[in-house]
Amino acid sequence: MKIIAIGRNYAAHAKELNNPVPDKPVIFLKPDTAVLKDDKPFYIPEFSSEIHYELEVVLKICKEGKHISEKFAANYYDEIGLGIDFTARDIQNIHKEQGLPWELAKAFDHSAAISKFIPKTEFTDIKDLDFELKINGESRQIGNTKNLLFSFEQIIAFVSQYITLKKGDLIFTGTPEGVGKINKTDRLAAWLENRQLLDFDIK
Repeated sequence: MKIIAIGRNYAAHAKELNNPVPDKPVIFLKPDTAVLKDDKPFYIPEFSSEIHYELEVVLKICKEGKHISEKFAANYYDEIGLGIDFTARDIQNIHKEQGLPWELAKAFDHSAAISKFIPKTEFTDIKDLDFELKINGESRQIGNTKNLLFSFEQIIAFVSQYITLKKGDLIFTGTPEGVGKINKTDRLAAWLENRQLLDFDIK
């Protein structure tokens, strides 16, 4: 299982971090050791003083495919959930300034909190999904998939031209604006279409 993440897929988020809005998907990877599930607590690592939360809709790939046409891409995922892409923003900024890869800022252990997954057939319109993150009961991020720069199908088609997708792979589809720093004792909770899918502590 691999985690494929899409950066800068909401225009407002790209702008809040002073990044250009991309003309094609920006891709990075996280290893399977990044997974944090079952609402287990996230422990802030010692190597960073600025871990940010990034709430995202996550797709679960249901069959192997490569060079997938966009018109058939919807057949390659059957479940949807939520995830938080934890990012060591201080490390990322240094690496960006030096023109280096982001992996140390994005791929560290437990940097990908994931929820349970729901069959996509249970949603009325995949292209119009509301999702929200609250920290200590206060709303921090509100997003909707209608604002994606690149749709789920476009992402799958693009990624599969370079990387074979396999059953069980996860795709983090991008975060809306409102990202920020987490602190010890914070409690993070997230909803997808009024279904609470995440609820865990920061330690």
